[in-house]
Amino acid sequence: MAEAREARSAAKKLLADNKDPSYQKQAARVQAKLEAANTFEQVAKEWHTNKLEGWTEKHGKTVLRRLEIDLFPAMGKRPIKEISSPELLSSLRRIEVRAPEMARRALQYSNDIFGYAIATGRAEINPGYKLSKQLKSVARGHYAAIETREIPEFLSRLRNHEDRMTRQTCIAMRLMMLLFVRTNELVQMRWEEIDWERRTWFVPRTRMKNRKVHMVPLSDQALQMLQEMQIINGHRSYVFAGHRDPRKHMSDNTLLTVLKRMGYKGKMTGHGFRSLAMSAIMEDLGYRYEIPNLQLSHRRGDDLREAYDRTMFLPERIKMMQDWSDYVDRMDQGGKLLKFDKQVA
Repeated sequence: MAEAREARSAAKKLLADNKDPSYQKQAARVQAKLEAANTFEQVAKEWHTNKLEGWTEKHGKTVLRRLEIDLFPAMGKRPIKEISSPELLSSLRRIEVRAPEMARRALQYSNDIFGYAIATGRAEINPGYKLSKQLKSVARGHYAAIETREIPEFLSRLRNHEDRMTRQTCIAMRLMMLLFVRTNELVQMRWEEIDWERRTWFVPRTRMKNRKVHMVPLSDQALQMLQEMQIINGHRSYVFAGHRDPRKHMSDNTLLTVLKRMGYKGKMTGHGFRSLAMSAIMEDLGYRYEIPNLQLSHRRGDDLREAYDRTMFLPERIKMMQDWSDYVDRMDQGGKLLKFDKQVA
């Protein structure tokens, strides 16, 4: 009876406000259905479906299985816009007990999913922002990467190995850090891909994992190193020519061999430069997740937005790439190999 009286009072109030109680009930039911359709699981599956075109079948199944095991049980039925940072962290902590590396991978998936939800108007914030600092550091395998605090030591070792490498290899190592592209993308760089006037390297879709032309803004430091490579290899097709056959490009394994000789076997890989830059740019330079992630050229879930990926956030990316180069210079302890005059012609 008390509930009936409360319902009658609520209906009278709506009528007094010139609102139809039955319409309000219908609107509430519609809203409830919309909330149910925008659960974390529903949005994640939509994101996953949109990503499949750029993934192998095996990888697509692996990602979905990880979501089903690690994230859906705890958050799957929750409206995605209501999920908070503490709630997401709690889910990641449960994964971390079993597999620390999987917790970090789950955070990566979550960041992409929440980014997709924000882009499609179903969330306003990414609760995973900066949660990587709250997870345990783990020893990585093939994609091992040093921590940002280890950059000065890394640069010092690189200088000490200068006389054991060709100048070409020295510059390639430096550009791997400054541009944080994939190893095969760098060693196969061709001169015609560089737009000197626009200070941009256009990586063709045939070398990109997501099959999209990728724009890499070039900092002052990167431009000067490429100008030096013009003197060395400007008459050849590839910026980094092969040692045995200059008509071909440098081997993908060259940089990995240098890392091993520097004492970073199992601690750093070519792919590790990508993880290193992502962490430092977000945590030390304060850039939001979307900017370095877009520069890493990870495939986006929204086809409409993806069509504009080449130029999306371009001014911010240009500034970020220069800030990152300056950051690396500040982390350096001096030396001719890694110090460059910023006056670029």
